[in-house]
Amino acid sequence: MRGSTTQGRSACAPPPLPWNAGTGSFRRARKRTPGAQGAKGPGEAAAAARALSLPAEAYGNDPGVEMMWAMKAAQHAEVYFNLISSVDPTFLKLTKVDEEIYAAFRERFGRLRIDVLEPEELKSEPAKEKWRPFCMQFEGVVEDFNYGTLLRLDCSKDYTEENTIFATRIQFFAIEIARNREGYNSVIYNSATQRKMAAAVKAACDHG
Repeated sequence: MRGSTTQGRSACAPPPLPWNAGTGSFRRARKRTPGAQGAKGPGEAAAAARALSLPAEAYGNDPGVEMMWAMKAAQHAEVYFNLISSVDPTFLKLTKVDEEIYAAFRERFGRLRIDVLEPEELKSEPAKEKWRPFCMQFEGVVEDFNYGTLLRLDCSKDYTEENTIFATRIQFFAIEIARNREGYNSVIYNSATQRKMAAAVKAACDHG
């Protein structure tokens, strides 16, 4: 378990990434990996779900910490977006403790709007103070709970520079579990399903 933090870093603070302080988001929009376009099948989706629970050390180490974490965060974002495009998010289970995370999140952040997040709800000093005890209760429970992850601001849209904010892993899980359970992420799945059906109809017509 790697729940401990580096000396001098807040318990809820992620390791450094190429961060654009002006826009409040990751400097680069994510880059799609080969073959990532389109929805995955059930087997691939299950593998993607398992990948989300891998500890950070499963990805290896590199002296270029910032670039390595940027790559990991982008890969995680890619996997997750393909997952919610392929499987009805209301049925997804992201961790072994989804129930505990969701209950604790809504108990502390009951009025937080999660369909479209305001960056200040995560990044302002009052917000950080409110998030810190929530994050810390999952130390030793969620693997690498305080590691860096990319989070979409508007859950109806893909990861882009304008729609991305840097968050800790437990913040990502809390917000995305809530988005899945409360139906906000279904727009991504429904849109992907409609595109898939339209492509199938077009292909049938073209071969007809």
